[in-house]
Amino acid sequence: MSITFDGRVAIVTGAGGGLGRAYALELARRGARVVVNDLGGARDGSGSSDAAAKVVEEIAAAGGTAIANGASVTDPEQVEAMVRSAQETWGGVHILINNAGILRDRSFAKMSADDFRSVVEVHLLGSALCTKAVWEIMRAQAYGRILMTSSSSGLFGNFGQANYGAAKLGIAGLARTLHLEGAKYDIRVNTIAPTAATRMTEDIFPPDMLALFNPDNVVPAALYLVSEDAPTNMIVGAGAGVVQATYVTLTQGYALPEGRRTVEEVAANWDRITDRSGEIVPQSGAEQAMTILRALQATQGTSSAT
Repeated sequence: MSITFDGRVAIVTGAGGGLGRAYALELARRGARVVVNDLGGARDGSGSSDAAAKVVEEIAAAGGTAIANGASVTDPEQVEAMVRSAQETWGGVHILINNAGILRDRSFAKMSADDFRSVVEVHLLGSALCTKAVWEIMRAQAYGRILMTSSSSGLFGNFGQANYGAAKLGIAGLARTLHLEGAKYDIRVNTIAPTAATRMTEDIFPPDMLALFNPDNVVPAALYLVSEDAPTNMIVGAGAGVVQATYVTLTQGYALPEGRRTVEEVAANWDRITDRSGEIVPQSGAEQAMTILRALQATQGTSSAT
């Protein structure tokens, strides 16, 4: 089976280098018309460059179709103009990969409010604004594929990245809600947590690991998640050719008996509360309330039997 993107229009943010560039090149190679978006800033968000135009040149040289765009993902008017341009040029927008990001790593004790705000704005707010700009188009055409970019720092934590981790876990939550709201319109929303050697991570990987974690090794998972037969509501880790699935799970828990709903009762039953046997993967927030009700009903049933 060959997966192609013929007739599809894709927007890739942060596509002037690293992962975004790799996504854009492969989408174009497989037939998509691509908006290569990149403000061209350094990894802390400062400055600008013609990085997007250079990627468009690469795509054109390989026989593909693309246009460059320098919109800031944090500016609603610029984002809307970018989407409008894609729609007017090619008739629609079928794929959005929210990849743009910056880093301002510091321990939380040394992190300024501006460091925190800037990272959250680019990653989380930027993803929301870009998605909002394509949302009605995708609803109207009853087709959309959206890929959010999270991180192991958001899913599992990482020292010195409180701002980045907060934004990246927020993105995963955003994706889960959009999956529910977009389902009836065949808008599938997934999240990727990539591990790759890019300018964002160049000082993290030792030299002998750079080739192994080439961004190209993330591309297969990312493009599958925006393909016609993509799953939805998935959080997928990818790096060095390894593809993983991440789940948010919920234990069965423990129902505190009436008359003993105390701090001490929680402490005494902590092992039961955190017991992972029989844990579930909720598909919506409402399922947590349902499990609570079932636990209470089971307790009431036991009380009635005795």
